[in-house]
Formats: sequence, C-alpha cells, structure tokens
Amino acid sequence: MDTQTSKFIAENLIYLFCAPCIITFLLFAWDKHLAYYKRQRVPEALLLFMSLLFGAFGGLCAMIFFNHKTRKPAFYILVPLLAIIEIAAVVLFKLYLQK
Repeated sequence: MDTQTSKFIAENLIYLFCAPCIITFLLFAWDKHLAYYKRQRVPEALLLFMSLLFGAFGGLCAMIFFNHKTRKPAFYILVPLLAIIEIAAVVLFKLYLQK
C-alpha cells in the first residue's frame, strides 16, 4: 500500500469505526423499544453479530444508556470484551498505518 493511501485510511479510520457502532446502537435502541411494547424483538444473535462487526462500542453505550440486555451473560461479558478488543485493534491499525 502506498503512503498516500495509508495516510488517507489512517485519517478516516474513525469514520469507518463509527458507522457500525451507530448501527449497533440503533439496533439495541430498537430492540428496547420493541421490548417495551411487547412486540417481536430483534434476534439476540443479530445484536451480538453486529457487536462483533466493530459495533461493540455502540452496543456497550446502548446497554448503559437504555439499561438493556444488562442481565444476560452473553451481553454483559461479550460486548465489553469485544469493545476493548475492537478499540485496541483500531489503535494498533492506526499506529501501523502511520509508520
């Protein structure tokens, strides 16, 4: 990868990281809304999958903000762990691209 391309990616990496976080946050919010009105819910597998696809920080924020899915071990263990791993991966990738 040439220097100009890697510099462009490093500068815009935050936007690539924010998009899945926002989508995951909105999915958690929508699931909380559906739960409140006792409607058919967003599958937990989809919420966890979106958290795995670099949306864990958004999922964690939604869990705290909406107090949603905080009693399920799959969420209160996996989502914070994934958030830490994803943030570390983004920081390391950015450092790698800035070399």
